[in-house]
Amino acid sequence: MTGHRALPAWCTATWLMLLLPVLVSLVDAALVSKGAHWWEAALSVLAALALLLRRRLPVTVLLLTLPGAFVNYIWLAPMTAVYSVAAQRAALRVTAACATAFALVEFFHWPLADHPLALDRDNALYAIQCVMLAAGPAALGLLARTRRELAHRLDELTRGQQRESRLLAERVLATERARLAREMHDVVSHQVSLISIQAGALQVSTGDPAAKDTASTIRELAVRTLQELRQMVGVLRAAGVEPTEPLAPQPRLADLPKLIDGSGLPVTTDLSTGGWQWPEAVERAAYRTVQEALTNITKYAPGAAVTVRVAGGGHRLLVEVRNAPPPARATDLPTLPGGGHGLVGLRERAQLLGGTLVAGPTADGGFTVRAALPAAAD
Repeated sequence: MTGHRALPAWCTATWLMLLLPVLVSLVDAALVSKGAHWWEAALSVLAALALLLRRRLPVTVLLLTLPGAFVNYIWLAPMTAVYSVAAQRAALRVTAACATAFALVEFFHWPLADHPLALDRDNALYAIQCVMLAAGPAALGLLARTRRELAHRLDELTRGQQRESRLLAERVLATERARLAREMHDVVSHQVSLISIQAGALQVSTGDPAAKDTASTIRELAVRTLQELRQMVGVLRAAGVEPTEPLAPQPRLADLPKLIDGSGLPVTTDLSTGGWQWPEAVERAAYRTVQEALTNITKYAPGAAVTVRVAGGGHRLLVEVRNAPPPARATDLPTLPGGGHGLVGLRERAQLLGGTLVAGPTADGGFTVRAALPAAAD
């Protein structure tokens, strides 16, 4: 079986749907008005032309068609007007009043002397005809309006179901993320805890002051990592619930010296914020930029000379971390794994604040990370 062919576009065009009843009504008026007075023909033509306004002023258009229906036996214009009232007006009593008016005008037709109120068979049949002429288009108009309202409500229900499905998918995704966060916490915290224990054992057992300081630094970094991991997982698991414990303060520019000292890298610093009062989000982004850059240097260029520069100028906070090429002995060390998402996340964070971040190798074989963050976060 073949499917039904869709109608051509011109068959359903708005202008055609508007003009077609007018043209048919004009033909009806021309046929009925043959041999009538000029003013009767004028009223019939007025009734047909008034249909051009039936979508905006359906009741007014119906009233304009009644004089023509009263003096001439035109049907199409008033029937179309009754249909328009039923299809456009929400009040059922307005539709009933308009249909009744058309039925009465059609029954008490001009001239009145030719149509006496007689209780006979002809009058009864004519009354039924007038009622059907008015009730038919009214019923069709009500059906069209009901169908349109049902389609609108069905569309609303469909959008509501889609919205509920999307919320359900987001809820499932959030639940799965919380589960993965718990698993991440269990795995990573176990490994970091072992690192902390081993560093503590080395700190106690060794007699070398340099090794003791290194073990202390490793243990301190492990403890700090566990604290931050515990806080992030707690936020993920809370899912909007008010935390029972106050969250630790987020790092700011004032925490950069401690971060740099704990990196274990030979770092030259130039920290000058220019006297600006920077927003918390900007300071946090600057801290995370330096933190990620130092972490990458530790992974891929351990022992390389590093320069960290933070300066305020031109209503922007400039953050630059540059490292020299790694020493030759660093190339023999095993490469630490990396997800490749650190710089991408930093670039997205800077863009959300209205700033920029660029990163790339230098001509001498080093690497530079440079961020420009606005003085006011959006």
